[in-house]
Amino acid sequence: MKVQLRYVVVAAALAFTAPLTARAQDANKPGGLNKVAQDISKTAKKAGRDTKAEVKRDAGKTHHALKHAGNETKTTLKKTTGIKGSQSKDPGGLNKVARDVSHTSKHAARHAKAEKNKAKSEAHGALTETGKSIKDTTLKGKP
Repeated sequence: MKVQLRYVVVAAALAFTAPLTARAQDANKPGGLNKVAQDISKTAKKAGRDTKAEVKRDAGKTHHALKHAGNETKTTLKKTTGIKGSQSKDPGGLNKVARDVSHTSKHAARHAKAEKNKAKSEAHGALTETGKSIKDTTLKGKP
């Protein structure tokens, strides 16, 4: 019985203090420099996410088109030449050419992705450094 009474008292206390806590949090919303920084960060993140989504959609469409074209070409060549090719690890003929082309394009794609990530990382570092210096400069001006 005592345990149930404790739970009732705790629940009642929480019910009365929850609105006060919510009001106190509203009063402490950022303003001034922090608000500007948060707005800029929010806008930059949204733009980045939107750009990333567009690039991903375009990459998916391109990948599908290239894969379809490659499969069609391979099918046409097989029908034309009558060569089916081997399924061994180190094939010759048409399959070897196809695998070499695939390897080269994958290597190029990995290299392009690494370059993109490097540029993105450098841009992020530069923006972070700029933001910190602006914040430091602005805060030094305060008494």
